[in-house]
Order: sequence, then C-alpha cells, then structure tokens
Amino acid sequence: MAVFPFARRRGVVNDEKYSDSPPPQEAVAGEYVSGEESGVVEEAKDDLHRGMKPRQLNMMAIAGAIGTGLIIGTGTALKFGPGSLLIGYALMGFVVYVVMVALGEMGAWLPHKKSFSGYATRFVDPAMGFATGWNYFFKYVIVLPNNLTASGIILQYWRPEINVSVWIVVFGIAIILLNLIHVSFFGEAEFWMSLVKALVIIMLILLCFIISLGGSPSGHRSGFWYWNDPGAFAQYSASAKGVSVTVPGATGRFLGVWACIVQATFAYLGTELVGVAFGETPDPRKNVPRAVRQTLLRIVFFYIAGVIVLGMAVPYNSNTLANATSAKTSGIASPFVVAAKDAGIDKLADAVNALLLVFTVSAANSDIYLASRTAWALAKDGQAPELMHRTNKRGVPIPAVALSSIFIALGFLNATKDSATVFGYFVSLVTVFGALNWIAVLVSYLAMINAMKVQNVPRSIMPYRNPLLPYGAYFALFITTLVIIFSGYSAWFPFFQVDKFITSYIGIPVYVLNIIWWKLFKKTKRVKPSEVDLITGRRA
Repeated sequence: MAVFPFARRRGVVNDEKYSDSPPPQEAVAGEYVSGEESGVVEEAKDDLHRGMKPRQLNMMAIAGAIGTGLIIGTGTALKFGPGSLLIGYALMGFVVYVVMVALGEMGAWLPHKKSFSGYATRFVDPAMGFATGWNYFFKYVIVLPNNLTASGIILQYWRPEINVSVWIVVFGIAIILLNLIHVSFFGEAEFWMSLVKALVIIMLILLCFIISLGGSPSGHRSGFWYWNDPGAFAQYSASAKGVSVTVPGATGRFLGVWACIVQATFAYLGTELVGVAFGETPDPRKNVPRAVRQTLLRIVFFYIAGVIVLGMAVPYNSNTLANATSAKTSGIASPFVVAAKDAGIDKLADAVNALLLVFTVSAANSDIYLASRTAWALAKDGQAPELMHRTNKRGVPIPAVALSSIFIALGFLNATKDSATVFGYFVSLVTVFGALNWIAVLVSYLAMINAMKVQNVPRSIMPYRNPLLPYGAYFALFITTLVIIFSGYSAWFPFFQVDKFITSYIGIPVYVLNIIWWKLFKKTKRVKPSEVDLITGRRA
C-alpha cells in the first residue's frame, strides 16, 4: 500500500504541536484510524473530554438548534404567502444540509476537539480561523441574554408584575451550573429539552394538518385552498414610523420570496451546534455521520413539513396573523396558535407559551456551551488568552464558561426602553455572523478538498462521504454569499433607514477587519495546499 506524501511544517496545527520529527506511525492508505478512537491517545491536560453520549448528540442533531424562529418567526414570513415560505425554507434547508455534511466529512475524517474555526486555521489561514472563532463567540454571548430575556417575557404572560430581570438571574444561574459540571450533564439536559421540543413541533404540525383536513371544531376543510385564494405568493410590504408601502407585480412577489429566504436563513442558524459537539463525542467516525443524517431528518420533517401545514391552515391575509406578528415573544405570537384560533381552538396559547419556555432556556443553555467551547478552541490556537484553554479534571473549560457567563448581564439592558433599543442593534449586528460562519465552513471544506488533490489523497479513504459534495459546497457558498450581500434589502422600504442598513451590514467589515488585523499582527500566511496538515489527529 502506498504511503500518502505530506509536506510538514513547523508550528501548531490543531490538536498538537509538532516539528520536523516524523509522526509516531505513518498513515497508510486504507488504514487511517483516529488515535482517540483506537484508545491509544489519552485525554491530555487542559483538554476536553469525549463525554457526550451518542444518543445525546443524535437528539441535539434532531431538535437541538430549533428555537423560536420556527415556532414564532415563520409567522412573519407567512404574510408573503405559503409558496414564498416553502421556497425560502426548502432552499436554505438544502444549503444548511450541505454545510452540515461538509462539516461532517471533516469531523469524521479529521476529528479534533475544537470549534470549526480550527478547520479554517488549519486549511485556509490562521487569520480566518481567528475571525471566524471570535465572530462565533460574540454571536452567542450576545444572543445568550436575548434568550434569557425572552424567557422572562414568556413568564410575564402569567406574572406581569415580576420584572424580567428576576427571571434573567434565575435562569442565568441555572444554565451556568449546568455548564460547570461534566459535559454529560449538559448533554443530558439538552437531550430532554430537545426531546420536548421535538414532541412539541410534532404536535403542532399534526394539529395544523388535522385542522386543514376539517378536524377542528369549525369543521372547515381548507386543504390547499389558501394556495389559490388568496394565493401562494404575496407582494412585499413594509412599514416604518407610520409609513407603509407595498411593492406591486412580479417585483413585489420576488421580494416576498427573498424576504422568506432571509428569514429562513436566520431560522436555521445554530444547526452547526452539533459540529461543535463533535469534539466531545466518542467514536466520531461512527457518530458524526449518524448525527449529520439526522440533521436532514430535522430539516425535512420539522421545517419543511411545518411550513407546508402552516400554509394549509392559515391564509397569508389573516387578520389574526397580522395581529400575532406584532406581538412579543409569547404563545400568542405563534402562527400555529393563529391556526388554532381561526379553527375555534382557544386554549392552545397557554400551552404553547409554557412549552416555548423550554425552547428559550434550551437555546440559552446551548449559547454558553457554544461560546465557551469556541473561546477554549481559540486559546488552544493561540488566538485568545492562554487562561481560556484551561480545564478542570472533568474536562470543563471553567475560565471560558466564566467569560461567556459575564455577558448575561447585558440582559439587564432590556429593563428600559432606550437601552433595549441599543441591545436590539447588538442582536441584529451579530446575526449576520452566523451566515459568515457557514461560509467559513464551506471555504475550509473546499480548501481541504483542494489540498487532498494536490497531495494525491483520494476521497475514497474518508470514512464518511456525501454524494452532494464537493460540488454542492460551491452552490451553497454562492447562495449564502447572496443572502449576506442582500440581507439588508429591508432597509430601503418604505424609505431608507440608516440604522437598519448599518446593523444589516456592519458584521461584514468587522469580520474582514479581524482577518486583516490578525494577518498584520501575527504576519500569518495562507496555508498552501501542499502544506495543509492532513495527518494530525489520525493514527495508523
């Protein structure tokens, strides 16, 4: 069997330091085996432990990243028509699946215990890894207090006299404690919360399906009637400061579809949560492909099926829907509750409101996990203070968890109206970071594939290969780039709004400036395909 050539270079690449000395054993074609899988390599000091159980990873893949975007956000997109909604979720569902299979191929073949920013450092340029990692960190530490605030708003549905800040403290302490104990406890909490979320979504999908077939108290059988009357596609409309505008004709319908594509993009953000958990999962060669396949199940059944039955049960011109989209985060803002109300079922709002609390607390729990592991990975690559990569004997990065938890205090900005507006700008600013990180995953994957060609390493040796790749990665990269470039379209309707324009696009120059600054500060260079490390993390 032929030995694959590999040009080694001095430095730090991902999980270990190496010099010009040969690896412990040469990697031979057909015999690529991870040291961690074979049990040869023990957990190192200041290292994460592979304590995430396969069933926990699988459930996180199925329902872990599902948040209020599907339960509530779909109502905003539905007003542009069920056809627009389905196109938006189907297109971006394909894109996010390609992102996940690209991450899955890298994670199964070259597993490491870092966030996917480590792949950008390894395959593209350390400066890109730096920018990707810090973007990902700030995305989640900003969204963290927002999810805790949403939890407080949900509870105000029943107890309006209790200030939201009280609930931020209560749930903040709870999720910090969950993240300070062994990762298996975090995984167990996420397992059960993800299971509840999956059951809730299945219940709501079945409810809307039954309503559309005439099984509600009203007895009205709509089927796909609303796709004909009022129609599948609605003109784009927007309002600001008392001024409203509707774009007529084909242009208006196209903008309606584009609005759904953008909304769907942000509803899918967070799916890559499983990719971060790969680093704490035993036997990644076996469990990573399984988790990726279950991501497809989640996209097709929960998201695609969810938006189809919504389009069957609720017309886009429903007055109840219009009122719901202007409500705060609570059960009454959900289009699924709108479907129930229009069908004569009045008590669903209370039940959905209680179950939404699981969604927001689960999201906040994941936010600390993702932010802390990203900070740990950045420190391991020398891109964050060294203190951040220290772990305790249970493999928990205590300093990184503490740093991430500090940002919970930003939730107190929502105590006053003016500061809440400022905090809203923060949330809008970092949202585009999620899509930029999808681009980082795809660029890293394509760089790895290019390096494999240059070094004559065939794809056939990879333990997991998806038929959509590598060509699907180019399509997903193209669509995601378009979404980022034109995500600020709404800033121009009904008139140009400077604040909305800035918050839509400022994430792009921040990302680019981070790359430029790190390149100048550390004098990093793009990793040549012939020098990409395709060995570290794998033993023969």
